Amino acid sequence: MNKKIRIGALISGSGTNLQAIIDGCELGKISGQMVFVGSDNPDSAGLERAKQNRIPTFVVDYASIIQSCKKSPQKLTPPPDFNLDEAISKQTFFGPNADAEKTAFFLTTRAVAEAQLLSRMAGFDIDLLVLAGFMRNLTPYFIDRVNTDRSQPRIMNIHPALLPAFAGVDGYGDTFRYGCKVGGCTVHFIDYGEDTGPIIGQRVFDIAEADTLDSIREKGLKLEWQLYPECIQLFAQGRLKMEKTTYTHKSGRKSERFIVRIEPLYK
Repeated sequence: MNKKIRIGALISGSGTNLQAIIDGCELGKISGQMVFVGSDNPDSAGLERAKQNRIPTFVVDYASIIQSCKKSPQKLTPPPDFNLDEAISKQTFFGPNADAEKTAFFLTTRAVAEAQLLSRMAGFDIDLLVLAGFMRNLTPYFIDRVNTDRSQPRIMNIHPALLPAFAGVDGYGDTFRYGCKVGGCTVHFIDYGEDTGPIIGQRVFDIAEADTLDSIREKGLKLEWQLYPECIQLFAQGRLKMEKTTYTHKSGRKSERFIVRIEPLYK
C-alpha cells in the first residue's frame, strides 16, 4: 500500500498516544494522516493537541446523553436502524445471567451516543479508526457500521496490560496489585467484547521490587508510544491479515476465533 491511509481517532483524556500517532505521521514512521479527532469528553486535553496540529475535532458528550436518558427514560429514542435483540446476541460484555433491563439500557443509550459519533464521522473518509485512550465500550451497533467487512477490521485499540490478562479500565493497576513480575501493553482490533479482540502486537517490561504503580505506568506509556505507531504502520502497509482458527478442547468442544498474522514486508 503506497498511498497514505486516512486515520480517525477517538479519545477521552490527555491524548499522549494520540500525540505519538500524530508525530509518527509527521515523521514518516506512519504512512498516514490524521483526519479527525473525536471525544466523548468536552474537557479532554487531547482535543487541544489536535487543534494545535490543525486536525478537525468534535465532541459527543456521552455523560450528558446518558444522564438525560436516566432522567427521562420515556424519551429514550434509539436510532431507527438499531436492533436491540441483535445487539444483545452479538455483545459479550454481559453474560447470560446479567440483568436484562440494565443490559438493554446500556446498549440502547450507547447506541444513541454512537449514532451521533457516526454522524460526526460521516464527513470523513477513513481507512482506520484508532482508540487512543477512549474510555467507552463500543457496541455492535457502532462496530458493524465501521467494520463493514469482518475479515478486514478497521478499529484498533491500545490496552495497558498483556491481554488476555487484566482487561478493563485499570490494566497497569491490576498488574501491579496482582504482584506480576512483568507488565506490558497490547494493541488489538476491537470486537464485541471488552478487550477481547485479535492481538496485533505486545511489548513487555520487567517489574522490579522497588517499582511503584506510578513507575509501572511510566514504563508502560513509553512502550505504548512506540508500539501503537508500529502497529498502525503495519496496517498501512497492508501486512495485517485475519485468520480464523479452530481449537478443539479436551472435552471435545470446538471454539473459533480470529487471530492476526503479520505478513513480511517483501514476499
